[in-house]
Order: sequence, then C-alpha cells, then structure tokens
Amino acid sequence: MSGAKPEVATFAAGCFWGVEHIFLKHYKNKGILKTAVGYTGGKDDFKNPDYKTVCTGATDHAEAVRIEFDPEQVKYDELVEFFYRTHEPTTVNRQGADTGTQYRSAIFYHTREQLEIAKRVTEEVQKKHFDPKGEKIVTDIVPAGPWYDAEDYHQEYLFKNPTGYQCPTHRLHW
Repeated sequence: MSGAKPEVATFAAGCFWGVEHIFLKHYKNKGILKTAVGYTGGKDDFKNPDYKTVCTGATDHAEAVRIEFDPEQVKYDELVEFFYRTHEPTTVNRQGADTGTQYRSAIFYHTREQLEIAKRVTEEVQKKHFDPKGEKIVTDIVPAGPWYDAEDYHQEYLFKNPTGYQCPTHRLHW
C-alpha cells in the first residue's frame, strides 16, 4: 500500500455479483483494496434492507458495489470509465433480463471531486461510445447515502460459485 489514504467508490450496474466480480478480476492487486456488495440509494424509512425485500422494489435500493481503492494505484476516473465499459448504461432499471429499480445504473459519489469526475467521464464516454450509436446514458449520478452490506453469501459470490448466474452485460464492451 502506498502512503495515500484509501478512497471509496460506489457503483450500481445491475446484479452486484457480476459488478464486484469484474472489478476484482481487473483491479485486485492493481489498486482495489477491498470490495463489498450491498444496498444503497433507497428510501429513508427502510433501514437494513435484506435481499428479498430489495428485490420487491419497495425499498428503492440499488444492488451496488462499494470499492475501497488506493488512488496512487488507480484513479477514480479510471474506475468510472471501467464502470461504463462493463454494463449497459442506456437502459432504465435494467441489465439484460434483470429488471427493477435494484438493477439501475448509478454512480454514488462521496466527494465533490468525485461528482465532477463522474460528470466529466460520463460526458466523454457518451460522446465517444454512445453518441455514434444514437444511444443516451441514463446513469444516475447521486450523492452516496447510507450503505448496507448484503448478506454474507452475496460477498464475492462468483468467486465462491464460479458457475453461478452472471448477467451477460457484465463484460468488457470496448
């Protein structure tokens, strides 16, 4: 670990199993120090939601991954671009066959600097990869709020269950 203080990035891009898996496959030992899958972005009156309740859509929580990273090894803007490379950010509340608010595309920023970087990278990715196809990024860029870890069996699920379900959108698109 470098001398830099670790930072946190939070992304929602569909089923959190695949999101965590692809980030760890590409960035473990290359800047990502720790990940957790969980729920964020939901209604204030739903505290400590569980998977079953989130899947009903009643809580408005997104399935998300919380990434602790070393900013001297990997920059936040690189993580934001990778987030866009590895899912379908042009569909509202859907990744592949997975539908519902918990599968929305969202960046939950933790600092003003992260907000500015997320906006800039989104504009760059839109122009380069989606304008030519006539598609529009619909990713929410919103402040990070309360975070709730998902149940233990969800953590690093696809490493523990290599043949488990993985949304087909969780791959490198460019």
